[in-house]
Amino acid sequence: MSDLAVVGAGPIGLAVAWRAAERGLAVTVHDAGPDGAGAWYAAAGILAPVSAETVGEDELSGLLVESSAVWPAFAAELEAATGLDIGYRTEGTLMVALTAADETEARRVRDYQTGLGLAAHPRTAAELRGCEPSLALRVRGGAYLPGDRQVDPRRMMIALRAACRAAGVTFARARVSDLADLPDGRAVVAAGCGSAALTGLPVRPVKGQVLRLRPPDGRAPCFRHVIRGYAGGRPVYLVPRPGGEVVAGATMEERSDRLVTAGAVVELLRAATDLVPELAGYELAEACVRHRPATPDGAPIMGPLPWRPDVIVATGHYQNGILLAPLTAELVVQALTGPDPEERFATFGPSRFGPP
Repeated sequence: MSDLAVVGAGPIGLAVAWRAAERGLAVTVHDAGPDGAGAWYAAAGILAPVSAETVGEDELSGLLVESSAVWPAFAAELEAATGLDIGYRTEGTLMVALTAADETEARRVRDYQTGLGLAAHPRTAAELRGCEPSLALRVRGGAYLPGDRQVDPRRMMIALRAACRAAGVTFARARVSDLADLPDGRAVVAAGCGSAALTGLPVRPVKGQVLRLRPPDGRAPCFRHVIRGYAGGRPVYLVPRPGGEVVAGATMEERSDRLVTAGAVVELLRAATDLVPELAGYELAEACVRHRPATPDGAPIMGPLPWRPDVIVATGHYQNGILLAPLTAELVVQALTGPDPEERFATFGPSRFGPP
């Protein structure tokens, strides 16, 4: 008999299940999807609390900053609990721009970041290329963001599954199509885009196409920092992996299909090679499509359903599911085992969207 049913085996669901099991709850995770079906499979794993999309969103930014601060301890604990390397790295990010308009956008992000009390050091083009010589000669300037981190989501998920099993979590390969199908007791819905059908909440899929590039001859990537850039108005990120891979992404499309399109591949490759020309000689190893769970206001939904207070929702994390996983798990488990985090649930709870 489980004390808690978790619907969804993505990073949010597994982090909740692991933390709840650590607190002594008997947990069952329900998910019928194949491993790798979720948005996390395409995620780059950049742990950056500020992006162009979150500038001016003060409440969401506060949540992202708070979760970013707990990531070092979370990563260390997960690796210690499993003995697995999750690809957690701390070199920071270089934010680079190619045009005057790109510089204006990069400056807007940088200024907002410093306004939150986070480090963002301006860098000239020469300073950026001195740090990463593979950057294009056309780079005009940018910033170094030392507080940004990265993790490999695919490795992280392997570790989270192992941590859950070690803590006694049970996995049920079964699709939950109605909350009434769950056994009596408390439940957490962390089903990403599938949360909409279960709860009636406004969670929609936003399509993202991501590429993985590999250097020839098995070499390491030609740069070591995460690069978040603007190439002629097109935002792009480039994430080097120690195993010899570069993740390049990502598109944001209001579509629900799973087609890898030629146009998106061309767009991403053009932006990537505009910033780092050497990437033109890399192998195109993978083109991947997944769907981010988005909400109307771009913020996650966390808190009990007003009409089913025994069900807590943790979904709609959009582009920040990896970054927000540790803090979301703590807030949800706190609500399950102690007093509700009322302030957070009031801000990000499902009631803000009205009746389903």
